[in-house]
Amino acid sequence: MLKLKSLESSAQKYSYDVFLSFSGADTRKTFTDHLYNALINEGLITFRDDEEIEKGESIKSELENGIQQSRSWIVVFSKNYAFSSWCLDELVLILECSNNSKRLLLPIFYHVDPSDVRKQSGCISEAIDHHEEKFKREVDETKRKNMMDKIERWRTALTQLADLGGMPLPNVADG
Repeated sequence: MLKLKSLESSAQKYSYDVFLSFSGADTRKTFTDHLYNALINEGLITFRDDEEIEKGESIKSELENGIQQSRSWIVVFSKNYAFSSWCLDELVLILECSNNSKRLLLPIFYHVDPSDVRKQSGCISEAIDHHEEKFKREVDETKRKNMMDKIERWRTALTQLADLGGMPLPNVADG
């Protein structure tokens, strides 16, 4: 059973109907591309990083604006999602916006078990370990502490996302 937050009243104006958060390495040319086209075909104004960010614009600020200016979010959580600090930072901001509003957040677990996300096991554990090892090499103690604090925010966001339920899409032939 999906636990989805209902859409906020239409009194608030948003630039986008949907913000897609995904790992390009896993799903940009496959599942996310099909999902994006389906959303567009339904008339939904959809933010996808490679389509909406013009060359020369600050990618981080454009992503943050896209998240904040969206009526809803779809997080396509795939095997490499947690290996991307960009994706994890997006997830933290999406959950902050979601927790402070009644906008829709739909997680899709693409070839990833939601319990691995919740428990941070399997490929999620590998990804977090990868980030921790990288951050531990930071010589500046203040920066290292800030980086480790960021990992804790990521861990909390991963658990919150998995607790929403969402749509698991298992890895099956022709899937």
